[in-house]
Amino acid sequence: MMAQLQQGGPDEKEKTTALKDLLSRIDLDELMKKDEPPLEFPDTLEGFEYIFNEKGQLRHIKTGEPFVFNYREDLHRWNQKRYEALGEIITKYIYELLQNECHLKKVTLPVDAVESEPKSFIFMSEDALVNPDKLLVLIHGNGVVRAGQWARRLIINEDLDSGTQIPYIKRAIEEGYGVIVLNPNENYIEVEKTKAQIQLSSDISDEPAEKRERKDKIQKETKKRRDFYEKYRNPQKEKETMQIYIRDNGSPEEHAIYVWDHFISQSAAENVFFVAHSYGGLAFVELMIQREAEVKNRVTAVALTDSVHNVWHQEVGKTIREWMRENCCNWVSSSEPLDTSVESMLPDCPRVSAEFREIPDSLTPTQLVVLPLCSALVRHHLDVCIQLWGAQHKVDGTSPEDHGYSEGWSTSPMKIEWKSCSARRRECSGGPWNTFQYLKVLQESR
Repeated sequence: MMAQLQQGGPDEKEKTTALKDLLSRIDLDELMKKDEPPLEFPDTLEGFEYIFNEKGQLRHIKTGEPFVFNYREDLHRWNQKRYEALGEIITKYIYELLQNECHLKKVTLPVDAVESEPKSFIFMSEDALVNPDKLLVLIHGNGVVRAGQWARRLIINEDLDSGTQIPYIKRAIEEGYGVIVLNPNENYIEVEKTKAQIQLSSDISDEPAEKRERKDKIQKETKKRRDFYEKYRNPQKEKETMQIYIRDNGSPEEHAIYVWDHFISQSAAENVFFVAHSYGGLAFVELMIQREAEVKNRVTAVALTDSVHNVWHQEVGKTIREWMRENCCNWVSSSEPLDTSVESMLPDCPRVSAEFREIPDSLTPTQLVVLPLCSALVRHHLDVCIQLWGAQHKVDGTSPEDHGYSEGWSTSPMKIEWKSCSARRRECSGGPWNTFQYLKVLQESR
């Protein structure tokens, strides 16, 4: 801008002089400097002066207002750190709810971990491994969420029912399911680096000495500029940390395989069902690749929600793709009516509309997970029913009612199933929790 003004006529030069005079009067140090409070936050909800009310909404203890992100104006970094600290407290709070309200037990991973090594954990119902009928496995997406959560933002900005898996876990247990809740993002622990480790990491290099010297010079200049900036913008320098990965659970994919090998495959359930959201879908597909025969033999149906799996990038074989077409369904964000087919370039499972443009921020678990699982199980059971009713029914597309199946049909879950899947109508009478009734029929039919 200054250069443009200097190239102009007398008027522009006059403006340039005035602008220079104005800038000379401004104390840039004071303008840039921020009195950032210490990055030290409470370790309890009460310390933050927040609490979950009887509706499961996060509210300020004194004012009753929802959570406010911009607690301090023009201090985005501090506000973000505060938000993250609150999120960690909420994660621990959800863990407590899983144990105290859902009566799940916390199981340490690896199963043979010694005292000194990093550990992860999952949650499962008491009957998860001995329930002879049905087992439900939940896998959340990636990011900051942990076991029992779908979306942190929903928990903080909406309520517990919207952002956690708790309502679904409770209902599943009521209906006689064993439940296993995976924790695929708990992959490592962070420890502070010692001075020796910091120096060692900067010294280790296979590069020629001359190239390393040039690189070091550039890094020193960059560090000098960064430190100058940090002096004003971020006066509190954060500690340097290193990650120590958890054995056999260093990634969501590893975690899913480990839990399968040591728990799910060892369970007594005849029917195993998965609900996998976002990156959880990718982890499930990787599980299939690594344990194809076992998964095909044990898993009855899989409900994916906005799954990010990719059968080409993951090099999924033909037999797995065929199985996915028959046993999986992926509900994706779309403005189309619920269950409307959504075109896909990938030759894997059917993709249908979740009737929402954004997942998961605008959805509750009932909308996002229960309905998709409902439809996934309906589709599977419908195939069984069609086989029982006969090939001619499959060809002409009529319902069992058209072929004399009238007794009790008008109020049965199977009629709802037929309408939902065959005609793609949203007439799930009684709500999405009829999923569990569908499962009962499914098991009786198998």
